[in-house]
Amino acid sequence: MSVDLQTFAEQAVDAAKKAGAADAWASAKQGREVEFEYRDGKLEKVKDATSRSLSVKLYVDGRYSAHSINDLRAPQIKSFIAEAVAITRALQPDEYRKITPPELYRGRSSKDLQLIDPTLEHLDRDQRLAWCKELDTLTHTDQRLISATCGVYDGFSRSASVSSNGFSGSAESTYLWMGTQLTFKDKGDKRASSAFYAGGVQRIDLPTPQEIAALALKRVRDRLGASKGPTVKATMLVDSSVAGSLISRLLKPATARAFQQGQSFWSDYQGSKPFSDKLTIVDDPLLARGMGSRHFDGEGIAAKPMTLIEQGEVKHIYVDTYYGRKLKMTPTTGSSSNVIITPGSKSLAELTSGISEGIYVTSWLGGNADNTTGEFSLGLRGHLIKNGKIAAPVDQMNVTGDLESLFKNLIAVGNDPWLYSSTRSPSLMFENVHFSGA
Repeated sequence: MSVDLQTFAEQAVDAAKKAGAADAWASAKQGREVEFEYRDGKLEKVKDATSRSLSVKLYVDGRYSAHSINDLRAPQIKSFIAEAVAITRALQPDEYRKITPPELYRGRSSKDLQLIDPTLEHLDRDQRLAWCKELDTLTHTDQRLISATCGVYDGFSRSASVSSNGFSGSAESTYLWMGTQLTFKDKGDKRASSAFYAGGVQRIDLPTPQEIAALALKRVRDRLGASKGPTVKATMLVDSSVAGSLISRLLKPATARAFQQGQSFWSDYQGSKPFSDKLTIVDDPLLARGMGSRHFDGEGIAAKPMTLIEQGEVKHIYVDTYYGRKLKMTPTTGSSSNVIITPGSKSLAELTSGISEGIYVTSWLGGNADNTTGEFSLGLRGHLIKNGKIAAPVDQMNVTGDLESLFKNLIAVGNDPWLYSSTRSPSLMFENVHFSGA
């Protein structure tokens, strides 16, 4: 990690103290993002962007503010901090805004999270282009193909954070994504489209270009001949690749902020069992090579695994220091890391075989969920399930209900967690779900 980042953060805290701040937190960041996109035999887009920034949180005379700057020259940092402190003095006091208590910094893990792939830091144009060309060639094997966009996306991020009350820490990681979006000619003037993208912090965790292309082709071929699905109350089987979206909607109100603002249907759940005993969710920031892995969160709170739901019972929620003070709740962490849903024992095929009539969801098409009531309405596309087998493709459907009832009706969890996300959910099966279509 660049020594300059630590120096920039230290300089910012020192400048804040000299300008009259009681406390300060500073984070210096550096990153690079590279994108290569290839469309139907031609390189269509290249992006190579680097960035540096400094953000500060200031605590001045019982007041609080946050600021950021991209110019990291020492004179500019000094004047920026002085002006920011002056601005903070003009704000209204807030007795709950205080710097993180230093005891929450303690116990930080030293585990190697394996977030750096040295080979990704030194990727060159030729390798990125070779992957794009290979994906493009592999996807142009079906005469029904109308267009294919293949992409390779990689980069790194580094940061250093320092506080006036004893915190000092750094983080760094790499990433690589690749995949393809395909459009096929369907019957008449219809078209079918689908995609497959995979990513990770290390190259070893990704499928090969051949595997990516094969999965993308299978997905779009499976969409051919899709028609509007039925209006029905049936079993819903959600593919692992999109199950994480449901989990994210379920957990979004599980925060002290949402509790304090009266915007959470979880507010009466703590210590109760509102969900199916098939559901266990753990937030694990110390997962090796996890996309959300970290040694500390944005407030410096030492990272540790936390059980959110255990066999349907709510154990913890996300509590930051600010809303924790307001609600007199012990801080846990203010944001999610790697959300791990405990897998079951059955494969997708085994889950499917037990369904006489149902809907297999392979993608979501917009929609919303209300954090306060849990009510949701989501567009979807997927397949009918008939007599234990995945059948005709369907689209133009909606699923409606409320999240508490939905996850109370979770009857099975697959053994196939989706690895290309910070939310690692297996396939999920729910009973008595309301669908609207034709």
